Amino acid sequence: MAVRQLSKDVFSVGAIDWDRQIFDELIPLPDGTSYNAYLLRGRVKTVLIDAVDPAKQKELFLNLNELDISSLDFVVANHAEQDHSGAIPAVLERYPMAEVITNPKCKGFLMDLLHIPEEKFIEVHDGEELDLGGMTLKFIYTPWVHWPETMSTYLQEEKILFSCDFFGSHRAASNLYVEDECKVLQDAKRYYAEIMMPFRQQIKKNLEKLSLLAIDKIAPSHGPVYDRPSLIIDAYRDWVSDSVNKKVVIAYVSMHGSTQRIVDVLTSNLIKKGMTVVPVNLSVSDVGQFAMELVDAGALVFASPYVLAGMHPAVVYAAYLTNALRPKAKVVASVFSYGWGGRGAEQLRNMLSSLRAEFFEPVLIRGNMLDKDAGLLGDIVDRMGGLLSHV
Repeated sequence: MAVRQLSKDVFSVGAIDWDRQIFDELIPLPDGTSYNAYLLRGRVKTVLIDAVDPAKQKELFLNLNELDISSLDFVVANHAEQDHSGAIPAVLERYPMAEVITNPKCKGFLMDLLHIPEEKFIEVHDGEELDLGGMTLKFIYTPWVHWPETMSTYLQEEKILFSCDFFGSHRAASNLYVEDECKVLQDAKRYYAEIMMPFRQQIKKNLEKLSLLAIDKIAPSHGPVYDRPSLIIDAYRDWVSDSVNKKVVIAYVSMHGSTQRIVDVLTSNLIKKGMTVVPVNLSVSDVGQFAMELVDAGALVFASPYVLAGMHPAVVYAAYLTNALRPKAKVVASVFSYGWGGRGAEQLRNMLSSLRAEFFEPVLIRGNMLDKDAGLLGDIVDRMGGLLSHV
């Protein structure tokens, strides 16, 4: 990634990872990603805000060479996860006089993860400021976006918020600023869904905290810079709110067609009730897309055949993930297709203990669905329609 300039003395010096396809061995990256780092040159001090994944440290150093950075005073570590911090030991080796500025909790993580010596750290407290000479940094604790130690750094004179993972998006692109707003918001929503959604209540508090700042630009550590901050701030406010859409996500697997028929009938009848319906075939789905659909769904349906007396493993995984992400859905229903029996319904309810939703009684259909079974599905449709009619 070439050096790009945010202002006279503020530069983007991170790296684009065009080819990365999966993150944390879990999250698909259909649009690649970037590891953004920012170089600030004050009259007195020079600062690097965040670093890059160790696999991309060569690009970081090439960019610092391009700016002729022969000395570095500080590295600000907003977050300890290695895609942002992993190159810090190499930076400290190259610039041995540099010190790491972070909060006490992040300091502990960096000592554990990267074995950075304690004497290399400067601890800062929430709201503390640092004068670089004509540039003033303010450190703002923004925990649980998405780790407990994460903070943001605010450049007061230029009103730039360096937010690390907060407001980020996994997106590899050559442009510095947001250009395709719709596409970037989709990537940002996927990113929020995958790692931020469980922390809605904490994020609400962080948004209130940041509302006290005048922000002209948001420079996250993944994805493009927002020169219209309201675009992503308003989106986050919507995502973390308690409001939901008239949307039903149906997560299902069908082995021999019986469950598929159930899903088809449910989908058709819910559409007739004016619902937006998103059937997710878990045997072929992108887990990130599934998570994104959960963000604003008003209702969830899990549909599974029984396998060895329990749910299909793909539905087990989807239920586990849903419970971990804690979406704000108001209603949860379940339908099971079975042959000789099992305990899938009980298994599912136990796995969704984190959800604060109304749970319908599970519907069990033996064998291939008959016309008489359609009435059971009709009850689900009618109740969902009633409960979501006012959202």
